[in-house]
Amino acid sequence: MRRVHASPALLDYLQALVGAVRHHDLLEGGLSPRAVMALLRAAQAQALLNGRHGVIPEDLQAVFVAVVAHRVQVRGNTGSPRNAASSLAVLTDLLANTPVP
Repeated sequence: MRRVHASPALLDYLQALVGAVRHHDLLEGGLSPRAVMALLRAAQAQALLNGRHGVIPEDLQAVFVAVVAHRVQVRGNTGSPRNAASSLAVLTDLLANTPVP
């Protein structure tokens, strides 16, 4: 998996997404370093499954919500199913509004 290349531009995009999660008004907390590494590894796996030796932004986008959703909580919501739906909506919106380099 480590042989699947992630370019500096892709890592910048990853950092932009992580920063957007950390600073989003509706989300509590941010992503831990281990969560960020899990996100990168999932994107590398996505690229490998698609027959590529390098990660593209679409790989990161494909795994972002699934990897991050259970790691964040929407402010004011408890662990209810409604919170899960809210976090999915917030993360999907965040992904759509973070510029791709």
